[in-house]
Amino acid sequence: MSQDQKSGMAPASGAARLRTGRIVLAAAACVGALAPVLGAADTCYRDDAGRIVTRRLPGYVEVPCPSPQAPASVPGAEPGNGAATAAPSEPGATAGQQRGPDRGAPPSASPIPRPGLTDYPASVPVPDRWRIVDSLGYRNNLWDPYNRNVLKADKPFHADWFFNLSLISDSIYESRDVVSGVGGNSTVRAGGNDAFGRPGQQVYAQSVTTDFRIDKGDTVFKPPDYEFRFTPVFNFNHASVDNLQQINIDPRKGTRRSDHFLGIQNAYIEKHLRDVSERYDFDSVRLGIQAFSTDFRGFLFQDEQLGVRLFGTRHNNVFQYNLAWFRRIEKDTNSGLNDLSQALRRDDVFVANLYWQDMPVSGFVSQATVVYNRNREGDQTHYDSNGFIVRPAAFGIEVPRDYDVVYLGYNGDGHVGPINLTASFYYAVGHERPGTFSFQSTQISAEFAALEISRDFDWIRGRLSLLYGSGDSNPYSRKATGFDAIQENPQFAGADSSYWIREAVPLVGGGGVTLSGPNGVLADLRSSKDEGQSNFTNPGIMLAGLGADLDLLPGLRLSFNANDLYFADTEVIAVARNQAFHDRHLGEDLSASIIYRPLFSQNIVLRTSYGELLSGKGADALFPRKNPNYFLFNVLLTY
Repeated sequence: MSQDQKSGMAPASGAARLRTGRIVLAAAACVGALAPVLGAADTCYRDDAGRIVTRRLPGYVEVPCPSPQAPASVPGAEPGNGAATAAPSEPGATAGQQRGPDRGAPPSASPIPRPGLTDYPASVPVPDRWRIVDSLGYRNNLWDPYNRNVLKADKPFHADWFFNLSLISDSIYESRDVVSGVGGNSTVRAGGNDAFGRPGQQVYAQSVTTDFRIDKGDTVFKPPDYEFRFTPVFNFNHASVDNLQQINIDPRKGTRRSDHFLGIQNAYIEKHLRDVSERYDFDSVRLGIQAFSTDFRGFLFQDEQLGVRLFGTRHNNVFQYNLAWFRRIEKDTNSGLNDLSQALRRDDVFVANLYWQDMPVSGFVSQATVVYNRNREGDQTHYDSNGFIVRPAAFGIEVPRDYDVVYLGYNGDGHVGPINLTASFYYAVGHERPGTFSFQSTQISAEFAALEISRDFDWIRGRLSLLYGSGDSNPYSRKATGFDAIQENPQFAGADSSYWIREAVPLVGGGGVTLSGPNGVLADLRSSKDEGQSNFTNPGIMLAGLGADLDLLPGLRLSFNANDLYFADTEVIAVARNQAFHDRHLGEDLSASIIYRPLFSQNIVLRTSYGELLSGKGADALFPRKNPNYFLFNVLLTY
């Protein structure tokens, strides 16, 4: 029994089913034919080019819409070539002959004509990529360093010449305790006849830097064809101390000093000599006052001096080289800026170095360097602007001297896997005439080594710092073994947030020298880091430190450093102070700093730091006051 019989319904005949199917197909065809008419827009518009469109824009003219037209057939259409075929009309049609329902004829061609060449506006010639933005109507804002600005070299000011202007305001306030002696022939306090006076000092310094740079050429993938740079710096400083003859040799000058100075820190021309490969490996030369550093962290020589430098790259920038000669400029005493009003020093620095990228592993840069320091100031006497003698140093036999020193060095910087690594080693060899404590010629043989290992743990970086500078065990011998640099500025072990590195600690009662100079890590017993000579008869230094940088916020960093300090040898200090001195432990140097960048950039940087030297037995034997400290607040604004 069929299903229809079970349900009580009469079975439909085949003819009835066929009539029903034809009615459905006819209704679908009528709807398809009427759809274009029912959906057609009532109103159309003619655009500026004469085309008929349905969207109205300003200036378009209203016109009647064209009626749709459908072709009766598509000539040449065959099954299998995209032509529509009718569904089988006979009930017995097989499945292989069915090609789907009839979807009607393909839509008619658009009545909108194709645009011709005359419909497009004439092309506008653009001489270079920088002026494309000008043609789009963008404006320059000279006060905005972040967006297009001709003063920030975002576009040429003429042809392919670019101008870059930078303005920097650096404000520092510092309150510090520094070991100080009483005045030699006068004192600010009645009855103050001890060797040591009060240690309090306060300093305010304001520097304004204007940097003008002009470049010629497309510098995206290659160095500039020419570069001219001029950087004058104006400095005002005020110092207040507790003892006479501390800031000036004349006791009548009192205990306060205000000074100002204008120095030239960059004044050079650079010429691109040639390209030596299709990847823009090059040779260039730079002549004039220019900044230079012999290594990654400023251990040996980092300064702005007058010189000539040939430099370039090879093998797709894998190798970089420098060949340079510098003649040192006298410095202003209170600002540390170049003083062009004085004659050049007879102190020459010759440098040859080679950088090798990804050596010995990827991500690590190795550098080999040879530096020759030739000093011929043995017949000169020089006093600083405050009246203190600096050449020769008031130390030892106090006789002017000449010296020739060659530094052989290796430096490395980069990472080995997740470990960040910086390494430096120098061996100094040469001679000086006469020695520091001997009138005879002295041979120089000294070593220096530094290592910093760090690793990042998310937003925390931990550091381990190790440093060694050899000391002299016999100041009266004809061999000087204390290591000294030419002009150091170490970015290491906390840098200038460290009390030992930041402050100049004088050797009171041992001559007119300091144990360590400002922004220096070596215990070199120099009269002045800027104006004095290198001294290879010194106690040397050993440092072991731990530190951490905590990026609390994108614009807020907190740093800690703890360094343990030792003299490498104490014999030189014992001779200079004429006292028994055996303990090498200087103490623990603790410091912390906070750096805040409200704009998450270097345009506004606020920094405050505090450091304290917890005196060890060695410092206790030298100085009566324990645990000297400092506090600093710094505001740096950059345009």
